[in-house]
Amino acid sequence: MATASATNLAPAAVSPDRPDRIQAWEKVSYGLGDFACGLSWNAVGAFLLYFYTNVALLPAAAVGTLFLLSRLLDAGIDLSVGLMVDRTRSRWGRTRPYFLFAALPFSILLVLTFTTIDASVGAKLAYAYVTFTLLGILYSFLAVPFSALMPMMTSDHGDRMQLGSARAIGTSASVILATVATMPLVALLGDGDERRGFLYVAAIFAVLTFAALINLVFSCRERHHDAAPAAGAVWPAIGEMLRNRAWLVTFLFCTLNFLRFGVVISVTAFFAIEVMRAPWMIGILLPAVSGTLIFSAMIAPMLFRRTGIRKGCIAALVIAIALHAVLPLVEAHHLLFLAVFLVAAVLISLTMTAIFTMAADAVDYHEWQFGSRNEGLLSSGISLSTKVGMAIGTALVAYTLAIAGYDPNAVTDGARAAIRWSYYGAPILIMLLQIGTMIFWPMDRFQRPSR
Repeated sequence: MATASATNLAPAAVSPDRPDRIQAWEKVSYGLGDFACGLSWNAVGAFLLYFYTNVALLPAAAVGTLFLLSRLLDAGIDLSVGLMVDRTRSRWGRTRPYFLFAALPFSILLVLTFTTIDASVGAKLAYAYVTFTLLGILYSFLAVPFSALMPMMTSDHGDRMQLGSARAIGTSASVILATVATMPLVALLGDGDERRGFLYVAAIFAVLTFAALINLVFSCRERHHDAAPAAGAVWPAIGEMLRNRAWLVTFLFCTLNFLRFGVVISVTAFFAIEVMRAPWMIGILLPAVSGTLIFSAMIAPMLFRRTGIRKGCIAALVIAIALHAVLPLVEAHHLLFLAVFLVAAVLISLTMTAIFTMAADAVDYHEWQFGSRNEGLLSSGISLSTKVGMAIGTALVAYTLAIAGYDPNAVTDGARAAIRWSYYGAPILIMLLQIGTMIFWPMDRFQRPSR
């Protein structure tokens, strides 16, 4: 592995005694980078289904198909971006050119995605396809390089855990802001007009996203690069990726995690309004889904140093499943319900913190197995898993609502039952699958992987 010096865009000093050392502001900026990627995407994940069905008045089943088809396209886009990152060699480094040049178009597309047009249902659906698909493509040019950045910043496992915690905090902050602030700001800025409110909120989030991404460009250093892969060696590289056990486990575990996340974050607004009959709980339940990452990020390094990632994640998921099984029994007691839900959310958030470290460790496993790091290609698969998982989860909710005959103007008992199953049953099934996946994780603690 070759070690590259920083480019002239990164002013942070490097200690001569420990050239791999990550500076404090660099960790903060890395966390802000995840905040930038997550703020807009979490707003999309939490409220775009609601926006399409209740504001743009598009059919729920058509919206579900939109989410699925757009994310299937991402399968090719993410892999292409990953291969581009592996082959990028520029005066800005390998990942930062993508942040620099994709930040503005992505921010503009976010505003356009939450813009409604006065047209027929077919025309509005076509507009949604174009804007949402382009937004997903541009997100690939941010999320894939960002995931590839951590193993380029440091090879130290302890620093990676701290960067993973910083990223988890950035994720948590983005979820809290996106889920807590969105609907109040829509009401405030729209003055009763949700169309105008969502447009103004999207514009605010776009500005924050752009500023955080530009800060990432100038604050984080790339220290570790390998030689550029041979031209045309695409399929052999993909074959090696698919034989990387650590990557496969990370990919499946992450896909399932965001499948559960997509289900929960999409159905929460419907659950709070139609089942709990407590719309005020949206502002607590949605942030708690990932907002608890802040606390989890603080305890995850200490926990996983003692248990290892495999045992720690399995234990956390087992307890979380037990707590989720209790939730329907305390549904009528709102405060008790929230208490149980928050504890379960903390445990689940521990596994999300682990994913960030697992993705970086999978790069080391790949280098050990095959002699090359291919950070871009490996990270593209992880980025794909987050988007595909969320898209399938959101689509499942949309299809479930459509099958149950959901009508926002006349909600039936059957529709409420479908919402309850989506909120309670689906996450438990998905977490059981996550446990089965984590059993095969090959890199527990700090040990070198064994073949």
